[in-house]
Amino acid sequence: MTVQLKAADGHEFGAYVAGPEDAAVGLVVIQEIFGVNHHMRNVCEGFAAHGYRVVSPALFDRAERGVELGYGPEDRQRGLALRAGIGEAAVMADVAAAAESLGGRRLGIVGYCWGGTIAWWGATRTGLFRAAVGYYGGGIVATKDAAPRCPVQLHFGELDGSIPLKDVEAIRAAQPGVEVFVYGAAQHGFACDERESFKPDAATLAEERTLAFLNRHLG
Repeated sequence: MTVQLKAADGHEFGAYVAGPEDAAVGLVVIQEIFGVNHHMRNVCEGFAAHGYRVVSPALFDRAERGVELGYGPEDRQRGLALRAGIGEAAVMADVAAAAESLGGRRLGIVGYCWGGTIAWWGATRTGLFRAAVGYYGGGIVATKDAAPRCPVQLHFGELDGSIPLKDVEAIRAAQPGVEVFVYGAAQHGFACDERESFKPDAATLAEERTLAFLNRHLG
């Protein structure tokens, strides 16, 4: 279901919520540059099926409300333009509001694409989370030297055209305590079954690693 949340600066935005209300553990799931679309809702429902209470904030509501994009070239360009109009501080205000909406639960954050970078910010810029997982976050390398405040796991594709392996290795070198996985022959978006780049074997393995990591740190 979709609910309305309010950030500390007064901005009101939508958020997709799933999972048992009595769950002891919660996840903030962060969108790609395509909005909280059909795929992101499916991701939320997947985590919910494992017993998590999940909230996915509609970050694009800062620029335009109700945006749900597909994965074609025009959608990508529109998503990039929307993202460019939203400041990092505003993004983190919405992430904090989503975390607050989950109450006193043990919290993790998981993000994909743009959300992969934001999950890294959640680990390094806030003390809200006990675990963070980022999938193909292209912006992580820009703040690779930031100190995580919780355990972090990162997933990248070997053939990601927007994240060169030298960036991944730079992150790995700067963060020896972070789990960094690279999936052979996988491209950007390999975990999304609605993209042409979907790679089922890599997606399955990444999901298994993600769930094990979250269980280890959130219980």
